[in-house]
Amino acid sequence: MTSEISSNAPAGAVYGLGLIGAAVYFISTAAGFWMGVLGFIKALVWPAILIFDAFKALGA
Repeated sequence: MTSEISSNAPAGAVYGLGLIGAAVYFISTAAGFWMGVLGFIKALVWPAILIFDAFKALGA
């Protein structure tokens, strides 16, 4: 029987901390309840937004 060890645990931890930080930031700057909900949704997809803006800045 073979044992497989996942080697992407640190990446999950970084994403989790980023998710919490982004949620706190977006929700704390929200003006109302629905803006807070939108902020939480933004916190879920912050890596995609970051990469998109990076590619846009690089002209790719």
